[in-house]
Amino acid sequence: MTQLAGAVVDLMVMEHEVSGLLTRLSNPGWFQAFGCVLGFDWHSSGVTTTTCGAIKEGIKGRERELGLFVAGGKGATSRKTPHEIQQWGETLGMDVAGLVDASRTSAKVDSAAIQDGYQIYHHTFFFDAYKNWAVVQQGMNEDTGYARRYHWNSIELADFVVAPHTAICCDRRAPSLDLSATQSELSRMAVLQLTSERPAKLAQQLYRLKSIKLPRRHEVLMADISPRRLEGIFLKTYEAQPEGFKQLLGLPGVGAKTLRALALVGELVYGAAPSYEDPARYSFAHGGKDGIPFPVDRPLYDQTISLLRRAIRRAKLGRTDELRALKRLDRYFGAKTKATEGGVR
Repeated sequence: MTQLAGAVVDLMVMEHEVSGLLTRLSNPGWFQAFGCVLGFDWHSSGVTTTTCGAIKEGIKGRERELGLFVAGGKGATSRKTPHEIQQWGETLGMDVAGLVDASRTSAKVDSAAIQDGYQIYHHTFFFDAYKNWAVVQQGMNEDTGYARRYHWNSIELADFVVAPHTAICCDRRAPSLDLSATQSELSRMAVLQLTSERPAKLAQQLYRLKSIKLPRRHEVLMADISPRRLEGIFLKTYEAQPEGFKQLLGLPGVGAKTLRALALVGELVYGAAPSYEDPARYSFAHGGKDGIPFPVDRPLYDQTISLLRRAIRRAKLGRTDELRALKRLDRYFGAKTKATEGGVR
């Protein structure tokens, strides 16, 4: 997998530059197909972690030559992402403060601003020498055993806290608190306004919420909220006086429960309801030529098929591995490989 991933990256950079590779890594269809060709089943959560890991390992030692740098990974490695970015910054003599901020903010958005029941456990940060970047991270729902993948791309990013993703992929959807949704603009404003309120006043509002009967449509359980414990966090936000929602997200201690509480108070005080629509849009359990849930970009895929064939044949693979990779390519793209190069049949 690492050899083939390294060969594909070589060709992608040669054909489309690093920025083109970053754009494709943030395309859920391309990423999923690439992972399958490398050898993982489409329905396995491992396709995310192993594909990112194979890229990181496949270019190891050649990062400066390619102009592509990879930080982070699965579990404990994901928490080392800022440090790894800083190490590359020192090696390259480049100011990477903005890249570290992008890594931390994207992780905070998907773990706190979006509350969909998936705990983030994988975070990989790809970037180039021009500070373009892409993030591929994944969360797991321990109750269902399903995973959810989040894609980011700086080239397409307009705002970190307003519909920032290129895609969110999951085969199951359910009502979710999404403070990053375009429809949550009034809620974000209300939450920010509330940070200028005295902590005791906010806690009082939460006690009030716990004493009234909320409509059935509310997805957030008041049992999850402890006004007494949150009062200390409210004191920090009150003292910090964040200028925007992104700055609020970056404050230490401000997590999912704090934002949940502020969103509820914002709805109670200002009538600013956040979005509870699940932000996931892509599913790989259903889809196809009918364009559901997303249309196939045929020119992009034709181009990718050609590139992958060349990458497979250029990779330092044994004959058996090469044949298997080509067969996987045929299976996932519905094409037949002919004996045109290298005597492969």
